[in-house]
Amino acid sequence: MPGRAVKIGIVTDAWRPQTNGVVTTLARTTDCLRAFGHEVTLMTPAGLRSIPCPTYPEIRLALRPGRHVREWLAHERPEALHIATEGPIGLAARNLAVRAGLRFTTSYHTQFPQYLRARYPVPESFWYLLLRAFHAPAARTMVGTRHVRRELRRNGLRHLVQWTRGVDTTAFRPQPGTRLPYPGPILIYVGRVAVEKSVEDFCLAKAPGTKLVVGGGPALEDLRARYRDVVFTGWKYREELARLLAGADCFVFPSRTDTFGLVMLEAMACGLPVAAYPVTGPIDVVREGLTGCLREDLTQAIEGALRLDRGPCREQALEYRWENATRQFLDNLVEVRAHAPAKRPRSLRIQAAVKGTRCP
Repeated sequence: MPGRAVKIGIVTDAWRPQTNGVVTTLARTTDCLRAFGHEVTLMTPAGLRSIPCPTYPEIRLALRPGRHVREWLAHERPEALHIATEGPIGLAARNLAVRAGLRFTTSYHTQFPQYLRARYPVPESFWYLLLRAFHAPAARTMVGTRHVRRELRRNGLRHLVQWTRGVDTTAFRPQPGTRLPYPGPILIYVGRVAVEKSVEDFCLAKAPGTKLVVGGGPALEDLRARYRDVVFTGWKYREELARLLAGADCFVFPSRTDTFGLVMLEAMACGLPVAAYPVTGPIDVVREGLTGCLREDLTQAIEGALRLDRGPCREQALEYRWENATRQFLDNLVEVRAHAPAKRPRSLRIQAAVKGTRCP
């Protein structure tokens, strides 16, 4: 289908008002697809009956969404179908597509085996078994980085392709002269405050200055009560968040369970070097000794990052454009129905109608 607009269906359990990298990625990708001239239809939890996710009530899980997904598919009839999440809505769409003989793509946004191991005493191998079963029928499974791709392949997943991320370098930018009302150096973390994000490692780091934790989640009140020397701001957005990042001295990303870590790009776009563990996510995003410092000792990582120049951080962030990430997403899509059997999925290879089209 190259050379013309395509109707693309995206299925996701994660959507507004949730605040996380999955929602940001899908929202920005949708904006870019529409700017390129494609029609996008979304199947999300909006308007569906739901229950709080166990141990994470901020996330709602749709109840018995099968009928709604079936009606959506029948009404919208997308030419390309992408299932972004492994939740109830994603599972319903997967099962319906398999039964109807529809071809589709999936994506892997969350390190569920590591995430769930932090909460439940179940071996990672069990969760990988479920992931293999979910993604096996997909023509392609999109992953954010090369290291995640290798890890998933090592655990039996197949048909893996890369789908990188972007950053809004207009909203997130250096703001010279910005001063925050805290003793420096100012160290900042942005994201969910939950056990799988290892935010407590940041709180425990023996580093001078002020630690800011921006975000919310199930571990917030416990950490706030136990770490009086840490400033917990709750969620901040867009201009206010960009100002906090621009006024800080180092971005600390203690998570060991992220597949990418989009917020690291937002921090670098504001000129912040990153301190993190040398694990999946940071190891693909951070350029060691240039835009951040990766160490098994988080305190040492912070000390190293504070010595780095801010200029290369902004320069690296400018390389990550949502337009490029969306073109990669488009190249990974496949037609819902193949005209003839093929050994490899037929790529849609759809590009913007006008070269250089910018996302809104």
